[in-house]
Amino acid sequence: MAKKSAVEKNKRRERLVAKYADKRAALKAMAKDENLSLEERFNARLKLAELPRNSAPIRVRNRCEVSGRPRGYYRKLKMSRVALRELGSLGKIPGLVKSSW
Repeated sequence: MAKKSAVEKNKRRERLVAKYADKRAALKAMAKDENLSLEERFNARLKLAELPRNSAPIRVRNRCEVSGRPRGYYRKLKMSRVALRELGSLGKIPGLVKSSW
């Protein structure tokens, strides 16, 4: 099990990303728009830099929803390989059979 503080910090980042997503997208579009003047584009970049760092989607870490583990994460299942193996062995994941020979 991961530290609760790390899991909570990641959840806080996810909330910030959702909160600032529209504003961030609009400022990025303005900064890339070549029809605007250089000064307007520069101001858009400055406003983008003023946003909280944790509102950037790149700062969110994929974590297992069962254990909070950050590594060995399967995106499709939203869980780590360790949790997948455990739940598979217990027969709690439909269609998954742990092979043994």
